[in-house]
Amino acid sequence: MLYTVITEEGGDTTYVPTTLGNILLVLVIIALLAGAMYFAGRHSRKLTVKQLAFCAVSIALGTVLSNLKLFDLPYGGSVTLLSMLVICLPGYWFGLGAGLLTGVAYGVLQLLLDPYVLFPAQLIVDYLLAFGALGLSGLFSNSRHGLIKGYLAAVLGRWVFAVISGWIFFGAYAWEGWAPLPYSMAYNASYIFAEAAITVVLLLLPPVKNAMGRIKRLAAE
Repeated sequence: MLYTVITEEGGDTTYVPTTLGNILLVLVIIALLAGAMYFAGRHSRKLTVKQLAFCAVSIALGTVLSNLKLFDLPYGGSVTLLSMLVICLPGYWFGLGAGLLTGVAYGVLQLLLDPYVLFPAQLIVDYLLAFGALGLSGLFSNSRHGLIKGYLAAVLGRWVFAVISGWIFFGAYAWEGWAPLPYSMAYNASYIFAEAAITVVLLLLPPVKNAMGRIKRLAAE
């Protein structure tokens, strides 16, 4: 069992992670980090000073935009003004290695600015893996329609880790009648995919699409 169900007086239900659940999660995290380092190493190239500057600007701008929220959810999560897109851009510009580096650095900055940590493993999942997954945009950096493909892959990756965190660590907040896993899937989809839908619509607009192409060419020069 990954969690223990505790029914309190009054009928309230709490889901507490078990030792086995925490051990399995730590093993999964180690495997994912090792895999990410391996693939990043295979797909990365040494970044120039200019490229590092572009990554730093993306992190700074993404941090600012993360505070411009269209709406907040009661137990964490919000639809922001394109912050995920901005963090995905270095991967689209420079490849997977730069994307993962930018995503993890952004996650560390979010941890420093607005921490919400219950367990050490939850810190890794919520801040390093979930935000680091935004670097998966680099998988499609050289593909046709690579920005949209990469953005969708990155958003899906972030959602997967957010679901894992919600399932294991925040099951106590599940809606009445909902088990932790489907609750976490629905809850995290409500804000992550809402922002993704808005972003994709904007990226499909010809002026935005052309502007993104010009910015990539400028970054790659």
